[in-house]
Amino acid sequence: MFRNFKTVNRFVFGRGCFNQLDDILAPQRTADCPDMVFVVDDVFKGQSLQERVPLRADDLLLWVNVDNEPKTAYVDRLTTEVRKAMTERRRALPAGVIGIGGGSAMDLAKAISLMLTNPGSSADYQGWDLIRHPAVYHAAVPTLSGTGAEVSRTTVLTGPEKKLGINSDYTVFDQVVLDPELIAGAPREQRFYTGMDCYIHCVESLTGTYLNAFSQAYGEKSLALCQEVFLQDTTPDSDDKLMMASYFGGMSIAYSQVGVAHAMSYGLSFVLGVHHGIGNSIVFDYLDDFYPEGVAEFRQMLDKQGIALPRGLTANITDDRLETMVNVALMLNPLWENALGKDWQQIMTRDRIRDLYRRM
Repeated sequence: MFRNFKTVNRFVFGRGCFNQLDDILAPQRTADCPDMVFVVDDVFKGQSLQERVPLRADDLLLWVNVDNEPKTAYVDRLTTEVRKAMTERRRALPAGVIGIGGGSAMDLAKAISLMLTNPGSSADYQGWDLIRHPAVYHAAVPTLSGTGAEVSRTTVLTGPEKKLGINSDYTVFDQVVLDPELIAGAPREQRFYTGMDCYIHCVESLTGTYLNAFSQAYGEKSLALCQEVFLQDTTPDSDDKLMMASYFGGMSIAYSQVGVAHAMSYGLSFVLGVHHGIGNSIVFDYLDDFYPEGVAEFRQMLDKQGIALPRGLTANITDDRLETMVNVALMLNPLWENALGKDWQQIMTRDRIRDLYRRM
């Protein structure tokens, strides 16, 4: 059975297109339901972007902190805050939820939009196709590029027992606003590690057992754009290229999967709190046996961009915490099967995963 995937309904691309956001959202507002909820990375608090967010009188602005990756408890708290605000205004739901920021801010916006229409905790929906009711209208404005969160059908969350996304067709954004001007001021290392998330998941997609012409077409273009951005000198359109690399990279894995680096980075993140892009980069540097060409090129990018990877993260880790990392990584069966085939458990044993973690 072929999967009938949903993709973003509408998108706008171009320098300065963020200025159209108010007009883009206007048709979603009604007399009975005029409120928009803006979920904005608090790094922009007091910055020029704050003044550009098109807030109207009835809108709700949520400043979200993404120093740590999104947790289910944080999603539940934010959802409760929105519900309370809607109750006070005697409204059932907001007109929409708009995520402005990097991958974590966009994932929070996705998760809130889902949980406003689905009962229980967001932890109940960590997995594949567990969401039963469509989300409220939700849109994304990326201010970092690389995660592919703007186009993916998942919102990656850390729960009490695991790090695993809410994977659903209902997760996909209804609208994406891609303005390369918004990613121009990203800190150099953050820009690199977020970009490497894109590069690495393209390598994993293009070398995986799930590869098909759809995934290959998007993945090859995304990979080529990453090579231009991170192996060549910066040009005036580097941010435009990186933004499209992220979009195409997210489309590539929509009909395939990621692989070993992503599976193992989930363990690092769950136990040690390592951010996703950094975690992928740390893991990928030890995966010569699985992605020799990709790892060699990745190291060229490190040199070109002057990035030094963190080392010694697991030097003092206890056996219990190490076993938790292994357990979290092993939960991600589709990632392992894509990377290594149906007999992946014969190849990637607990001892082998444990040894790789020890080296980090």
